[in-house]
Amino acid sequence: MPRLAVWAIRAALLYLALGFTFGALILWNKGLPLHPQLWRLLPAHIDFLLFGWTMQLVLGVAYWILPRFQTRRGNPLLAWLAFALLNVGVWLVSMAPFAPAPGFLNLGGRLAECAAALAFAAHAWPRIKPAGG
Repeated sequence: MPRLAVWAIRAALLYLALGFTFGALILWNKGLPLHPQLWRLLPAHIDFLLFGWTMQLVLGVAYWILPRFQTRRGNPLLAWLAFALLNVGVWLVSMAPFAPAPGFLNLGGRLAECAAALAFAAHAWPRIKPAGG
């Protein structure tokens, strides 16, 4: 398994654990109030599970399983850039509720996540060939 796929899948499992932990704390706080500030974890819970876990897992498996032509996986720098941008974006969006100006962090995080999607698409595009082609 390629190193990027290993890192992406491990990071996805870490995000899954963190997302479930934050969700459990929020749910517990809903039934038996612990602290009102726990609701600030909701964006982190959502982003960790939607982008951190799901998209990271998709990125890792796609990098590993998409066909290779001429024994190369394409430009690995674009795939690593996508991995880095996705993680930066997830953390920026997750930290936004705790910042004095959450709008800028939220926007920066979403832009980083979009840039990650574009970088991975640019990496994967040459690896996708039409059937019989």
